[in-house]
Amino acid sequence: MILPFFLVSCSDTENNFNAPIPIKVVVVTMFDRGVDGEFYRWQDRRKLDTVFEAPNMHHDIHVNLETGVMGIVTGMATANSAASIMALGLDSRFDLTSAYWLVVGIAGFDPEDASLGSVAIADFLVDGDLAHEIDSREIPDDWSDGFFPLFSKGPNDENRKNYQIGEVFQLKKTFVDWAYNLTNSIELYDDEKLSLIRDLYVDYPQAVRKPFVLRGDQLAAMTFWHGNMLNDWANRWVDYWSKGEGEFVSSAMEDTGTFQSLDYLDRGGYVDKDRLLVIRTASNFTIPAPNVSAVDNLLNEQHGGYTGLEVALENGYIVGSKIIDELLTDWQIYKNNDKMNKVFIPKIPHIFPVTRMVRDNTFVRDVLIYDETKKIQPRLSWYDPLDTSWVPKNWFQDGLVSDMKYYFSKK
Repeated sequence: MILPFFLVSCSDTENNFNAPIPIKVVVVTMFDRGVDGEFYRWQDRRKLDTVFEAPNMHHDIHVNLETGVMGIVTGMATANSAASIMALGLDSRFDLTSAYWLVVGIAGFDPEDASLGSVAIADFLVDGDLAHEIDSREIPDDWSDGFFPLFSKGPNDENRKNYQIGEVFQLKKTFVDWAYNLTNSIELYDDEKLSLIRDLYVDYPQAVRKPFVLRGDQLAAMTFWHGNMLNDWANRWVDYWSKGEGEFVSSAMEDTGTFQSLDYLDRGGYVDKDRLLVIRTASNFTIPAPNVSAVDNLLNEQHGGYTGLEVALENGYIVGSKIIDELLTDWQIYKNNDKMNKVFIPKIPHIFPVTRMVRDNTFVRDVLIYDETKKIQPRLSWYDPLDTSWVPKNWFQDGLVSDMKYYFSKK
């Protein structure tokens, strides 16, 4: 007998819910290979024990019904990620309208920007497949390579027609800002064995560091490329599509597909695409060490495994969990109000001079709130919309002291 779509075939099964299950956070991973996979830590440590069959996706859906955290595996490459995200977004069993989305996966990193085990939070997702291509042996002498944008006349064409068909996506800046500020000082996991690999990249100062969190953009391509020349192309490609604002850091295969589906789902009111973060971790480098050929390095990694895999997987979990814990702790704020974007003026008596000034003084509001229409606020930390007490809680240490450090301490 074939089970209906909404039933589950594991020990901890889903029930027949009368209403869609509200989801707070969706953790998006790309492959599941047990302890060496991107999904394992999330399933195990976040207790994603309720399994929902999903025959129209790459992998079944796992949920912690108590916390509202969901974990999925899209499969590798943009086609799989786009299809899986679209299938989930249209699944009537779940309410994803308030959900935050965290893509957390490994990637190849440019050693110019980061070290093995480092974590990059992206502002731009750039597609590495949508293009024209001519074999490099047949290109004009003044072309850098034979890979150039669609609707252009070559890699040097500055007058390309401005068609957009999914070549680049920019994530919500205020959300990325918030996530980076929340996590950039986290102490990440490291393994002494990685120092042996890092030391080979002595000409790259960032590559020899211990793992750290950075802002860095993602190139998604169906081809697993490797080597110095293609790394140069990746840097040029991300720079071109981000109009000089982005910085190529990580190379993977899925994220433009994920965003494209979320974009379509957002238009239909199923999700909020502005609640997406893409977190990639360095399992390997995109170029070989000096005196090692690109062929030897690629084949060694493919058959011998990525040296930084374990550290990359662990650090992805560490950074992603910090973000999830913050979202869940203040869920009513994050669900209904984008805390990253809005300034809250409490409807309570203002007994402190600063709060009265912000409420009443035009000059101070112009200084502290740089977009009055959107009420975006750089910093006034004790403005809590749920705090109706006479004296705002934690007003001194978390409020006044933190704000003074923010504005006046050396950056």
